[in-house]
Amino acid sequence: MRDLKYLFAYTVPLSAFISFESMGLGTYTSVIYAFIALPFLDLIIGNHTENLSKDEKDNIASKWVFDAMLYLNLPIVFSLLYLVFTKIETQEYAVYELIGLGLSAGILLATNAINVAHELGHRTPYFERFMSKCLYMPCLYMHFYIEHNFGHHMNVATPNDGATAKYNQTVFSFWVTSVTRQYADAWIRQIKLLKTEKRPFLSVKNDMLWYHLIQPTYIFGVFYFFSINAMLFAIAIGVVSFLFLESINYIEHYGLRRFKTSSGRYERVQPHHSWNSNFNIGRIVLYELTRHSDHHFKSSKKYQLLNSYDQSPTLPFGYPASILLSLVPPLWFKIMNPLVPKEMKEK
Repeated sequence: MRDLKYLFAYTVPLSAFISFESMGLGTYTSVIYAFIALPFLDLIIGNHTENLSKDEKDNIASKWVFDAMLYLNLPIVFSLLYLVFTKIETQEYAVYELIGLGLSAGILLATNAINVAHELGHRTPYFERFMSKCLYMPCLYMHFYIEHNFGHHMNVATPNDGATAKYNQTVFSFWVTSVTRQYADAWIRQIKLLKTEKRPFLSVKNDMLWYHLIQPTYIFGVFYFFSINAMLFAIAIGVVSFLFLESINYIEHYGLRRFKTSSGRYERVQPHHSWNSNFNIGRIVLYELTRHSDHHFKSSKKYQLLNSYDQSPTLPFGYPASILLSLVPPLWFKIMNPLVPKEMKEK
Protein backbone atom coordinates (compact mmCIF):
# COMPACT_ATOMS: atom_id res chain seq x y z
CA MET A 1 0.00 0.00 0.00
CA ARG A 2 2.90 2.35 0.67
CA ASP A 3 3.78 2.21 -3.03
CA LEU A 4 0.31 3.52 -3.91
CA LYS A 5 0.57 6.75 -1.93
CA TYR A 6 1.21 8.66 -5.15
CA LEU A 7 -2.35 7.90 -6.21
CA PHE A 8 -3.08 10.94 -4.04
CA ALA A 9 -1.69 13.01 -6.94
CA TYR A 10 -4.94 12.24 -8.76
CA THR A 11 -6.88 14.30 -6.24
CA VAL A 12 -5.95 17.38 -8.28
CA PRO A 13 -7.61 16.01 -11.45
CA LEU A 14 -10.56 14.99 -9.27
CA SER A 15 -10.87 18.55 -7.97
CA ALA A 16 -10.63 19.79 -11.59
CA PHE A 17 -13.44 17.41 -12.61
CA ILE A 18 -15.62 18.83 -9.83
CA SER A 19 -14.76 22.34 -10.99
CA PHE A 20 -15.69 21.57 -14.60
CA GLU A 21 -18.99 20.00 -13.58
CA SER A 22 -19.91 22.94 -11.35
CA MET A 23 -21.39 26.38 -11.66
CA GLY A 24 -20.90 29.41 -9.43
CA LEU A 25 -18.20 29.20 -6.79
CA GLY A 26 -17.88 25.47 -7.45
CA THR A 27 -15.80 26.33 -10.50
CA TYR A 28 -13.05 27.36 -8.06
CA THR A 29 -12.85 23.88 -6.47
CA SER A 30 -9.29 23.23 -7.70
CA VAL A 31 -8.16 26.66 -6.51
CA ILE A 32 -9.60 26.05 -3.06
CA TYR A 33 -8.16 22.54 -2.95
CA ALA A 34 -4.66 23.51 -4.13
CA PHE A 35 -4.20 26.69 -2.13
CA ILE A 36 -6.31 26.15 1.00
CA ALA A 37 -6.84 22.43 1.56
CA LEU A 38 -3.35 21.24 0.56
CA PRO A 39 -1.45 23.84 2.65
CA PHE A 40 -3.70 22.97 5.59
CA LEU A 41 -2.97 19.25 5.14
CA ASP A 42 0.75 20.03 4.89
CA LEU A 43 0.54 21.94 8.15
CA ILE A 44 -1.35 19.15 9.91
CA ILE A 45 0.65 16.18 8.60
CA GLY A 46 4.00 17.97 8.63
CA ASN A 47 7.49 17.07 7.37
CA HIS A 48 9.12 13.78 6.65
CA THR A 49 12.88 14.06 6.19
CA GLU A 50 13.85 10.40 6.37
CA ASN A 51 15.27 8.74 3.27
CA LEU A 52 14.71 5.22 2.03
CA SER A 53 17.28 2.58 2.86
CA LYS A 54 19.35 1.02 0.06
CA ASP A 55 17.26 -2.16 0.21
CA GLU A 56 14.04 -0.18 -0.03
CA LYS A 57 15.36 1.76 -3.02
CA ASP A 58 16.48 -1.43 -4.75
CA ASN A 59 13.00 -2.85 -4.18
CA ILE A 60 11.09 0.03 -5.76
CA ALA A 61 13.58 1.33 -8.34
CA SER A 62 12.10 -0.65 -11.23
CA LYS A 63 8.56 -1.28 -10.03
CA TRP A 64 6.16 -0.70 -12.93
CA VAL A 65 3.50 0.84 -10.72
CA PHE A 66 5.49 4.06 -10.21
CA ASP A 67 5.81 4.56 -13.96
CA ALA A 68 2.18 3.58 -14.57
CA MET A 69 1.00 6.27 -12.16
CA LEU A 70 2.81 8.82 -14.33
CA TYR A 71 1.53 7.43 -17.63
CA LEU A 72 -2.11 7.57 -16.51
CA ASN A 73 -1.88 11.34 -16.34
CA LEU A 74 -1.85 11.54 -20.14
CA PRO A 75 -5.40 10.18 -20.70
CA ILE A 76 -6.64 11.87 -17.53
CA VAL A 77 -5.43 15.34 -18.56
CA PHE A 78 -6.71 15.14 -22.13
CA SER A 79 -10.05 13.67 -21.06
CA LEU A 80 -10.56 16.55 -18.64
CA LEU A 81 -9.56 19.06 -21.31
CA TYR A 82 -12.17 17.54 -23.61
CA LEU A 83 -14.72 17.89 -20.82
CA VAL A 84 -13.98 21.53 -20.05
CA PHE A 85 -13.86 22.53 -23.75
CA THR A 86 -17.26 20.88 -24.20
CA LYS A 87 -18.60 22.80 -21.22
CA ILE A 88 -17.26 26.09 -22.57
CA GLU A 89 -18.99 25.39 -25.89
CA THR A 90 -22.35 24.31 -24.47
CA GLN A 91 -22.80 26.24 -21.20
CA GLU A 92 -23.34 29.90 -20.45
CA TYR A 93 -20.94 31.16 -17.77
CA ALA A 94 -20.55 34.43 -15.93
CA VAL A 95 -17.13 36.05 -16.12
CA TYR A 96 -16.23 35.03 -12.57
CA GLU A 97 -17.15 31.41 -13.39
CA LEU A 98 -14.91 31.45 -16.46
CA ILE A 99 -12.08 32.73 -14.27
CA GLY A 100 -12.71 29.88 -11.84
CA LEU A 101 -12.71 27.32 -14.64
CA GLY A 102 -9.56 28.85 -16.12
CA LEU A 103 -7.65 28.80 -12.86
CA SER A 104 -8.79 25.25 -12.11
CA ALA A 105 -7.75 24.06 -15.57
CA GLY A 106 -4.44 25.91 -15.23
CA ILE A 107 -3.75 24.17 -11.93
CA LEU A 108 -4.58 20.81 -13.52
CA LEU A 109 -2.12 21.46 -16.36
CA ALA A 110 0.60 22.79 -14.05
CA THR A 111 0.49 19.79 -11.72
CA ASN A 112 -0.56 16.79 -13.81
CA ALA A 113 0.73 17.92 -17.21
CA ILE A 114 3.83 20.10 -16.82
CA ASN A 115 5.06 18.46 -13.63
CA VAL A 116 4.63 14.94 -15.01
CA ALA A 117 6.13 16.04 -18.35
CA HIS A 118 9.14 17.32 -16.44
CA GLU A 119 9.65 13.94 -14.76
CA LEU A 120 9.21 11.95 -17.99
CA GLY A 121 11.41 14.37 -19.95
CA HIS A 122 14.43 13.26 -17.93
CA ARG A 123 13.90 9.61 -18.85
CA THR A 124 15.82 7.70 -21.54
CA PRO A 125 13.10 5.66 -23.34
CA TYR A 126 11.71 7.46 -26.38
CA PHE A 127 8.04 6.77 -25.57
CA GLU A 128 8.43 8.45 -22.15
CA ARG A 129 10.02 11.52 -23.71
CA PHE A 130 7.24 11.51 -26.33
CA MET A 131 4.62 11.52 -23.57
CA SER A 132 6.51 14.37 -21.94
CA LYS A 133 6.19 16.50 -25.06
CA CYS A 134 2.50 15.60 -25.43
CA LEU A 135 1.84 16.86 -21.90
CA TYR A 136 3.74 20.10 -22.54
CA MET A 137 1.63 20.77 -25.64
CA PRO A 138 -1.62 22.04 -24.01
CA CYS A 139 0.54 24.17 -21.71
CA LEU A 140 1.98 25.89 -24.82
CA TYR A 141 5.44 25.32 -23.36
CA MET A 142 7.02 22.59 -25.45
CA HIS A 143 10.28 24.55 -25.75
CA PHE A 144 10.72 23.99 -22.00
CA TYR A 145 11.76 20.41 -22.82
CA ILE A 146 14.89 21.68 -24.57
CA GLU A 147 15.77 24.58 -22.31
CA HIS A 148 15.18 22.67 -19.08
CA ASN A 149 17.17 19.58 -20.02
CA PHE A 150 20.00 21.21 -21.93
CA GLY A 151 20.13 24.64 -20.31
CA HIS A 152 18.66 24.93 -16.81
CA HIS A 153 20.32 21.83 -15.39
CA MET A 154 23.70 23.01 -16.62
CA ASN A 155 23.35 26.70 -15.70
CA VAL A 156 21.15 26.62 -12.59
CA ALA A 157 22.05 29.14 -9.87
CA THR A 158 24.21 31.18 -12.28
CA PRO A 159 23.53 34.41 -14.20
CA ASN A 160 23.31 32.26 -17.36
CA ASP A 161 20.08 30.64 -16.19
CA GLY A 162 16.82 32.43 -16.90
CA ALA A 163 14.96 30.08 -14.54
CA THR A 164 16.91 31.11 -11.42
CA ALA A 165 15.36 34.03 -9.57
CA LYS A 166 17.74 36.69 -8.31
CA TYR A 167 17.88 37.83 -4.71
CA ASN A 168 15.19 40.51 -4.14
CA GLN A 169 13.56 39.83 -7.50
CA THR A 170 9.76 39.67 -7.32
CA VAL A 171 7.88 36.73 -8.77
CA PHE A 172 6.10 39.08 -11.19
CA SER A 173 9.40 40.36 -12.57
CA PHE A 174 10.61 36.75 -12.72
CA TRP A 175 7.61 35.71 -14.81
CA VAL A 176 8.72 38.16 -17.50
CA THR A 177 12.44 37.42 -17.41
CA SER A 178 12.11 33.66 -17.11
CA VAL A 179 9.46 33.21 -19.80
CA THR A 180 11.31 35.37 -22.34
CA ARG A 181 14.82 34.11 -21.57
CA GLN A 182 13.86 30.45 -21.55
CA TYR A 183 12.17 30.79 -24.92
CA ALA A 184 15.18 32.59 -26.42
CA ASP A 185 17.61 30.15 -24.79
CA ALA A 186 15.63 27.18 -26.13
CA TRP A 187 16.31 28.45 -29.65
CA ILE A 188 20.01 28.89 -28.82
CA ARG A 189 20.21 25.33 -27.44
CA GLN A 190 18.39 23.96 -30.48
CA ILE A 191 20.71 25.68 -32.95
CA LYS A 192 23.75 24.40 -31.03
CA LEU A 193 22.36 20.86 -31.10
CA LEU A 194 21.84 21.10 -34.86
CA LYS A 195 25.36 22.40 -35.40
CA THR A 196 26.81 19.62 -33.25
CA GLU A 197 25.00 17.05 -35.40
CA LYS A 198 25.95 19.01 -38.58
CA ARG A 199 22.32 19.43 -39.57
CA PRO A 200 20.75 22.44 -41.32
CA PHE A 201 18.23 24.73 -39.64
CA LEU A 202 15.44 23.32 -41.83
CA SER A 203 15.84 19.80 -40.52
CA VAL A 204 13.37 17.22 -39.23
CA LYS A 205 15.58 17.16 -36.14
CA ASN A 206 14.79 20.83 -35.40
CA ASP A 207 12.37 20.22 -32.54
CA MET A 208 11.71 23.93 -32.07
CA LEU A 209 10.24 24.10 -35.57
CA TRP A 210 8.04 21.10 -34.80
CA TYR A 211 6.84 22.74 -31.58
CA HIS A 212 5.80 25.81 -33.58
CA LEU A 213 3.74 23.58 -35.85
CA ILE A 214 2.29 21.26 -33.21
CA GLN A 215 1.07 23.86 -30.71
CA PRO A 216 -0.78 26.03 -33.27
CA THR A 217 -2.29 22.82 -34.70
CA TYR A 218 -3.55 21.93 -31.22
CA ILE A 219 -5.05 25.41 -30.79
CA PHE A 220 -6.64 25.29 -34.25
CA GLY A 221 -7.97 21.81 -33.44
CA VAL A 222 -9.73 23.15 -30.36
CA PHE A 223 -11.28 25.87 -32.55
CA TYR A 224 -12.29 23.38 -35.27
CA PHE A 225 -13.83 20.74 -33.01
CA PHE A 226 -15.27 23.07 -30.38
CA SER A 227 -15.49 26.85 -30.84
CA ILE A 228 -13.55 30.08 -30.87
CA ASN A 229 -14.45 30.56 -27.20
CA ALA A 230 -12.95 27.17 -26.39
CA MET A 231 -9.85 28.12 -28.38
CA LEU A 232 -9.40 31.36 -26.45
CA PHE A 233 -9.95 29.41 -23.23
CA ALA A 234 -7.29 26.87 -24.29
CA ILE A 235 -4.80 29.68 -24.85
CA ALA A 236 -5.64 31.29 -21.52
CA ILE A 237 -5.24 28.09 -19.47
CA GLY A 238 -1.97 27.35 -21.23
CA VAL A 239 -0.65 30.73 -20.06
CA VAL A 240 -1.98 30.17 -16.54
CA SER A 241 -0.28 26.77 -16.41
CA PHE A 242 3.16 27.98 -17.40
CA LEU A 243 2.92 30.94 -15.03
CA PHE A 244 2.28 28.42 -12.26
CA LEU A 245 5.36 26.54 -13.50
CA GLU A 246 7.42 29.73 -13.39
CA SER A 247 6.17 30.39 -9.85
CA ILE A 248 7.53 26.96 -8.92
CA ASN A 249 10.83 27.77 -10.64
CA TYR A 250 10.90 30.98 -8.61
CA ILE A 251 10.60 29.27 -5.22
CA GLU A 252 12.95 26.42 -6.14
CA HIS A 253 16.08 28.52 -6.67
CA TYR A 254 15.32 31.99 -5.30
CA GLY A 255 18.50 33.85 -4.37
CA LEU A 256 20.79 30.80 -4.55
CA ARG A 257 24.08 31.05 -6.41
CA ARG A 258 26.96 28.94 -7.62
CA PHE A 259 30.43 30.46 -7.60
CA LYS A 260 33.33 30.18 -10.01
CA THR A 261 36.30 28.04 -9.08
CA SER A 262 39.95 28.93 -9.64
CA SER A 263 39.65 27.43 -13.13
CA GLY A 264 37.07 30.04 -14.06
CA ARG A 265 34.26 27.50 -14.33
CA TYR A 266 31.23 27.36 -12.06
CA GLU A 267 31.32 24.87 -9.22
CA ARG A 268 29.41 21.63 -9.71
CA VAL A 269 25.72 21.70 -8.84
CA GLN A 270 25.28 20.65 -5.22
CA PRO A 271 22.23 20.02 -3.00
CA HIS A 272 22.55 23.51 -1.49
CA HIS A 273 21.81 25.13 -4.86
CA SER A 274 18.06 24.34 -4.68
CA TRP A 275 15.40 24.93 -2.06
CA ASN A 276 13.98 21.75 -0.61
CA SER A 277 10.59 21.01 0.94
CA ASN A 278 9.72 17.85 2.84
CA PHE A 279 6.07 18.55 3.60
CA ASN A 280 4.41 15.20 2.97
CA ILE A 281 1.31 16.15 1.02
CA GLY A 282 3.09 18.52 -1.34
CA ARG A 283 5.73 15.86 -1.99
CA ILE A 284 3.17 13.22 -2.94
CA VAL A 285 0.89 15.46 -5.03
CA LEU A 286 3.88 16.72 -7.05
CA TYR A 287 5.66 13.36 -7.41
CA GLU A 288 8.53 14.42 -5.14
CA LEU A 289 9.34 17.56 -7.15
CA THR A 290 9.74 19.28 -3.79
CA ARG A 291 12.88 17.23 -3.12
CA HIS A 292 14.40 19.42 -5.77
CA SER A 293 17.94 19.43 -4.44
CA ASP A 294 18.46 15.75 -5.16
CA HIS A 295 16.76 16.11 -8.54
CA HIS A 296 19.39 18.66 -9.58
CA PHE A 297 22.17 16.62 -8.01
CA LYS A 298 21.20 13.65 -10.19
CA SER A 299 18.44 14.50 -12.66
CA SER A 300 18.11 10.94 -14.01
CA LYS A 301 16.97 9.62 -10.61
CA LYS A 302 13.31 8.58 -10.59
CA TYR A 303 10.94 10.52 -8.37
CA GLN A 304 10.29 7.70 -5.90
CA LEU A 305 14.03 7.49 -5.10
CA LEU A 306 14.82 11.13 -4.33
CA ASN A 307 16.56 11.96 -1.06
CA SER A 308 16.45 14.83 1.38
CA TYR A 309 19.80 16.44 2.26
CA ASP A 310 20.60 18.17 5.53
CA GLN A 311 22.72 20.76 3.73
CA SER A 312 19.90 21.80 1.41
CA PRO A 313 18.21 25.12 2.22
CA THR A 314 14.65 24.39 3.26
CA LEU A 315 11.46 26.26 2.47
CA PRO A 316 9.48 27.10 5.63
CA PHE A 317 6.28 25.97 3.91
CA GLY A 318 5.18 23.45 1.30
CA TYR A 319 5.02 24.37 -2.38
CA PRO A 320 1.36 25.52 -2.52
CA ALA A 321 1.79 27.85 0.48
CA SER A 322 5.16 29.05 -0.84
CA ILE A 323 3.60 29.99 -4.18
CA LEU A 324 0.93 32.00 -2.37
CA LEU A 325 3.61 33.67 -0.26
CA SER A 326 5.61 34.63 -3.35
CA LEU A 327 2.60 36.55 -4.68
CA VAL A 328 3.04 39.01 -1.79
CA PRO A 329 6.65 40.15 -2.39
CA PRO A 330 7.17 42.18 0.83
CA LEU A 331 6.08 39.19 2.91
CA TRP A 332 8.14 36.79 0.77
CA PHE A 333 11.28 38.91 1.19
CA LYS A 334 10.70 39.28 4.94
CA ILE A 335 10.45 35.51 5.45
CA MET A 336 12.82 34.20 2.79
CA ASN A 337 15.68 36.70 2.60
CA PRO A 338 17.06 35.80 6.07
CA LEU A 339 17.11 32.14 4.96
CA VAL A 340 19.28 32.77 1.90
CA PRO A 341 22.90 31.89 2.77
CA LYS A 342 24.79 35.10 3.52
CA GLU A 343 27.57 34.41 1.01
CA MET A 344 25.03 33.97 -1.79
CA LYS A 345 23.28 37.29 -1.32
CA GLU A 346 24.05 39.54 -4.25
CA LYS A 347 25.81 42.76 -3.32
